[in-house]
Amino acid sequence: MRLLLPGILALAGAGAGLTAGHILKPAEVAAETAVHEHGTQNLSDHAQDPDLATDPHGQTSAHGEAPHGAVSGTEFVDLSNRFVVPILKGGRMTSMVVLSLSLETMVGSREDVFAKEPRIRDALLQVMFDYANAGGFDGTYTSTRALDHLRTALREEARQIVGDSVLDVLVTDIARQDS
Repeated sequence: MRLLLPGILALAGAGAGLTAGHILKPAEVAAETAVHEHGTQNLSDHAQDPDLATDPHGQTSAHGEAPHGAVSGTEFVDLSNRFVVPILKGGRMTSMVVLSLSLETMVGSREDVFAKEPRIRDALLQVMFDYANAGGFDGTYTSTRALDHLRTALREEARQIVGDSVLDVLVTDIARQDS
């Protein structure tokens, strides 16, 4: 019971911190994301474009069924457990980062990913250890630029094991708990 309460409080604190960070993020980040997803086109122009007329259900006729950035013929494979990465300073653990990852793969690769999951997890965890040791999880570790470096390294490592059927590695959850 002595360990249960601190664990619950730590998870509640991490959740509150993530929520506050999401709510209080600068407007510049939101604008950068919008430009990234929609190219250089102004969002107000996007809504007024007659070629992008919406049907009665609010879907645009110029956009396909797949979400932005998705490639048809792909599937997402969630890796079963979270990754826990300790952050060390001077030989002492100062915080830990918990991540959940999914692999975007070509259709039909799910069984291959699950068969190789222990090797994939080991390799991806080593990439995250190296990233943490290089200071990747310090400061604003959730910035687009910082996470792009991590995703690229994770994708390259996953492709070493599974092959070119791995299209991308998605960070579906991330939290840092400082001690």
